[in-house]
Amino acid sequence: MPRFYCPAPLQTGLALSLPAGAARHVQVLRLQPGDVITLFNGEGGEFDATVTRMGRSDVDIEVGVHNPIEREAARPVHLLAGITANERMDWLVEKATELGVASITPLVAERSVLKLKGERAEKKLAHWQGVAVAAAEQCGRNRVPTVHAAVTLKEWLAWAEAGERWVLSLSEGTQALSAMTGSGPVTVLSGPEGGLSPSEEASALAAGFAPITLGPRVLRAETAPLAVLAICA
Repeated sequence: MPRFYCPAPLQTGLALSLPAGAARHVQVLRLQPGDVITLFNGEGGEFDATVTRMGRSDVDIEVGVHNPIEREAARPVHLLAGITANERMDWLVEKATELGVASITPLVAERSVLKLKGERAEKKLAHWQGVAVAAAEQCGRNRVPTVHAAVTLKEWLAWAEAGERWVLSLSEGTQALSAMTGSGPVTVLSGPEGGLSPSEEASALAAGFAPITLGPRVLRAETAPLAVLAICA
């Protein structure tokens, strides 16, 4: 059954028009009045809904039964990921969503190829949030991870709350991820292409990040955080 994100209050029996993006998708699929779809608004569970009218650019539906099903990972992982170049960041956001990430904060690292600020940063943020929405629709998640505004590590450390923190590191003295225990929320810091700079890694360690390793192989910037998510999931 096609699934659509509808960021609006939903309740059984409610009649409403779908948001523009979802309406376009319904039209592309050539659904017709009477067809049943699934809606979720990120507040928990999902709703059956029936298409009641197909307009030229809008689609009306009636909300049906609520199903209180959740498909979230057992351990919330907040990803602080160095911004990678071009489509690789899109791929990272998409796959991280599929693997259950709780939220993503793009990190403007010293070695990041892509530098963002102003209007370009706002457009990228909206684009990445759209990627997360589409991935949640596809994979069955009923909660969309938030993609936060891009920040530097110094900015993030200035306002971040305390909690368990890991940093992916190639330095000596790291612990294997398999040796880490716990079930509460954790923030995972990973660098861009070329990794974190020595000063960034030192700042992370001073702020309480535990250095972890995924093994003897060096994984790409967009692969390493996904491996962490897969293991945690």
